[in-house]
Amino acid sequence: MGELWRLSATELADLIRCRKVSAREAAQAALARLDSVNPKINAVVDYRPDDVLSQAEAVDAAIARGDELGLLAGVPVTIKIGADQAGFATTDGMRLQRDHLAALDNPAVANLRKAGSILLGRTNCPTVSYRWFSSNLIHGDTTNPRDASLTPGGSSSGAGAAVAAGIGHIAHGSDIAGSIRYPAYACGVHGLRPSLGRVPHFNPSFGGRSIGGQIAAVSGPLARTVNDLRISLAAMSAPSALDPWYAPVPLNGPLRPKRVAMCLNPDGLDPVPEVITAVADAGRRLRDAGWVVEEINDTPPMREPADLLTQLWLGDGYEAQLAMAEREGDPGALACLRGVRDKVLPFDLSAALARRDMLTREWFAFLDEYPVLLMPVSGELPFLDNLDLKDDASFERVWNAQLPQLAIPLMGLPALTVSTGPAEGIPVGVQFVAARFREDLCLAAGEAIEAGERPIAMG
Repeated sequence: MGELWRLSATELADLIRCRKVSAREAAQAALARLDSVNPKINAVVDYRPDDVLSQAEAVDAAIARGDELGLLAGVPVTIKIGADQAGFATTDGMRLQRDHLAALDNPAVANLRKAGSILLGRTNCPTVSYRWFSSNLIHGDTTNPRDASLTPGGSSSGAGAAVAAGIGHIAHGSDIAGSIRYPAYACGVHGLRPSLGRVPHFNPSFGGRSIGGQIAAVSGPLARTVNDLRISLAAMSAPSALDPWYAPVPLNGPLRPKRVAMCLNPDGLDPVPEVITAVADAGRRLRDAGWVVEEINDTPPMREPADLLTQLWLGDGYEAQLAMAEREGDPGALACLRGVRDKVLPFDLSAALARRDMLTREWFAFLDEYPVLLMPVSGELPFLDNLDLKDDASFERVWNAQLPQLAIPLMGLPALTVSTGPAEGIPVGVQFVAARFREDLCLAAGEAIEAGERPIAMG
C-alpha cells in the first residue's frame, strides 16, 4: 500500500474500479506520502486527514453498492489555494484572505469531486498568484522537489511540486500567464492549459471577474503522465451553469494530419542552447513517431499578445491591485506590480480588445494550416529561486523569457507543457499549442514524445 503513490492516476483508478485496491487504501497511502515529504517542500498548506478518509469511504461504499463510478473514483488529487473549495479558505496566498471561507466549490473543483476523486489537500501559490516563483506571508515558500535551488514555478507552484513529489496523482492548477505550464516545466512534470471555455472556471466567493480574467484565466490539470492529463481534463470539463464562457465541445475533434510546425526561436525569444536542444529533440521524437515536422522561422506575433495579456491581467484596476498588495506587504507581489507599471499603463480596454480580435484571427489561421505548434515553454531553464527579486535587470530577464507563456492565453488557445527529461540535472520541457478546443491534438503530440519519468524519491 505504501507504494501506491507511485502509480499513475489511470493505473490507480483501474485497480480501485476492479476492487484490487480500496479507495481508503489509496487515501492512506497518499496521506502517508504527504506526511513524509511535504515538510521538506511545503507544497500542501492545508489538509484534513479525517475528511480525506471520509471521502474515500464514500467511494468504497459506492463501489460496494454497484453505483456507476466517475473517471477518477478514489484517485487523490490536490487543489490550488486560489480556487474555491467548500469549507476551506481561498487565500490565494494572502493574509488578507485567511478567513475567506468558500461556501461552494469552484466548478472545476466540483467536477473533480463529481468524478469521484479524493480531494487530498490545498496547494500553495505566490501572493495573488502574481509570480513564476512561490512565496507568500501566510503559508511560506514552496521548494522545488527536483532541486531546492530552483523555483518550483508559479503560480500553481504547490501543484507542480506536489505532483513531482508524489503527493496526489493529479493536481488542479489555474493559468492566466503560464501558471500551469511553468510549474510543470520547473518541476519536471506535465501540465495542460485548456482552451477558454473548456473547463468551467469561477470562484463564487469573489463574484465577477475583470475581463482579463474572464477571457484568459482557466483551470487545468498537472500530472506525471500525459494520459492522466487526458482523463483529468475529461473529468474537469463537465458542464456547469456557473461559467457563461463554458462551451460543450467534444473532447476529440475531427481528424487532422499529423503535422507540426516547430519554431525554435518564436518572435525573437533567443532561447538558451539547452532549450533549443530540447525543442529540436522533441521534433526528432515526433518524426520517429510518424509525425511530419516542419521547422518554421517564426510564429504569428507573440510579443504584442504578451503585452496585451499583461495589460488585461494587471493593468485593468492596476491602482486597486497595487493598494491591495501594499496592504498585504508581500515583497514579491509589490515587485511584480511595480515592475510592470510601464508595461500596463496607460490602460485602454477598448484598444486592447480590438487588437486581441485581430491577433486571434491571425493565430486561428496559422493553426488551421498547422494543426500543432511545437516551441519552448520558456527562453531559459528554470530560474534560480526568487531571481525576479534580485534587481531590475533580473526582473526583466524573467519577464522576457516567459514570452511563450504570456502570449498564448490572449487568444484563448490550449497549450501543453511536456517534460522531456533533465538537461544536466535541471528539468526541461517543451510546449505544444493547437487550435481552440483541440487539446486532443496537443495530448497526442505530447504522448509521442513523453519521457515517462516517475517522480524522484525524496530523501
